[in-house]
Amino acid sequence: MRKIIKKINSQKSIDDSCCENNQVFWPRIKAVDIGSIQHSPVFPEGNIIPIINRYFYIVVEDIDITNGATLPANLFTDDNGNPATEFKLFNSNGYVNLYINAVMQEGGAYKVTPDSLTLNPFNTTIFAVTPIIIESLGFQQMWKYKF
Repeated sequence: MRKIIKKINSQKSIDDSCCENNQVFWPRIKAVDIGSIQHSPVFPEGNIIPIINRYFYIVVEDIDITNGATLPANLFTDDNGNPATEFKLFNSNGYVNLYINAVMQEGGAYKVTPDSLTLNPFNTTIFAVTPIIIESLGFQQMWKYKF
């Protein structure tokens, strides 16, 4: 099979023989010290601040989800061990992950509202002592101006 070499610059190249070995070799990327990047003094400088809320529940009895199941927020505790009254969601500025027995679940397998976690129907059982973790992540943008 013919190999094709693309020149990136005079010192580096990419080997596009992916069909031969099912591999693509990319040149190494050198990390840049963030302190060496110059910012324009007339543009705003911003920071993205993540906000993370986690909620925990250890299943006390088997949950058959053949027909789906809904777990109210008050079954869960927050990061500090306090009972949750609701799930704080960030909607357009964030997302929610669900972990069952430490395995992240597909986004279409569940729905989280401020009041509850709804598991879509699936031919399985979540057994007692299985941990369920809801991770709600949001992002806030903080701007500061430098002149």
